[in-house]
Amino acid sequence: MKALLFVALFFASINHLFAQDKAVEFSTFQLSDTVYMLKGRGGNIGISTGEDGLYIIDDQLRPITDQLLKAIRKISNKPIRFVINTHYHADHVGGNETIGNAGAVLIAHENIRKRMTTEQVSIFMNNTTPPYPKGALPVVTFNDRLSLHLNGETATAYYVANGHTDGDSIIHFPVSNVIHMGDMFFNGLYPYVDLDAGGSMQGLVAAANLALSMADESTRIIPGHGPLGMTEDLKNYRDYLVQAGANVQTLIDEGMDLVQIIAAEPTREWDESLGKTWITPAQFVTFIYNSLKGIQHYTPLPVEETEEG
Repeated sequence: MKALLFVALFFASINHLFAQDKAVEFSTFQLSDTVYMLKGRGGNIGISTGEDGLYIIDDQLRPITDQLLKAIRKISNKPIRFVINTHYHADHVGGNETIGNAGAVLIAHENIRKRMTTEQVSIFMNNTTPPYPKGALPVVTFNDRLSLHLNGETATAYYVANGHTDGDSIIHFPVSNVIHMGDMFFNGLYPYVDLDAGGSMQGLVAAANLALSMADESTRIIPGHGPLGMTEDLKNYRDYLVQAGANVQTLIDEGMDLVQIIAAEPTREWDESLGKTWITPAQFVTFIYNSLKGIQHYTPLPVEETEEG
């Protein structure tokens, strides 16, 4: 079969992921006296706990919220005071309603609330997401940055425009020397740029540059997906995004269209290591091409016919 693996396969895998409510194996990583990373099913979670209480960054998928709360209680039995959402995708805000109804204050960039209160159409996912229920919505929103002064340090959420979506933030814990990147950083796999929700490759690069400006060689970097990273991992990520963008721009300047550029394999240097587990090389090139051309939606690609027709 010569068919390329595009949106249909990706969407099917996401649907399967969201439907799961079986036992989830959570992994906990202590990054400082007060900051932890929690891996489960969905976006990686940041946790701050100490004398002032407990707050978290993102809350994964709705069907596993009870399991998530049990995993958090192994770190601290204190109630969750705040939830910061890095963006609005379901694998990062799925626990909002349950956790918010239990008393936590939900915080996010104002664009996240806007998207969560309106129907969202994704060409890439080939689906429509209805508005979230009131209980899942952020009740505190910010425009540029927001800080929480708890547990011995000031953690600041910085908005970076048009990266993974148009509502993403990264969160810096300067005393703990930790940065939570949300889906602005995919560690060990090609990133998903949600063009349909205002994302762009340029924004991903800007987010990486901002984080690197606050980091040193010992900074731990929590990615939205993938293993815990260090500053060197984020540098490598930023560098290949920049180089891949330059490769595609060269082919655009030569007059090639998207189909021709995909065929030219401008990302072949990284395809084997980064393009086999989630986003395909063709999808990644499409993200780059559309970002460079200012096309603010995903462009579906034709699936080749099989030899049998």
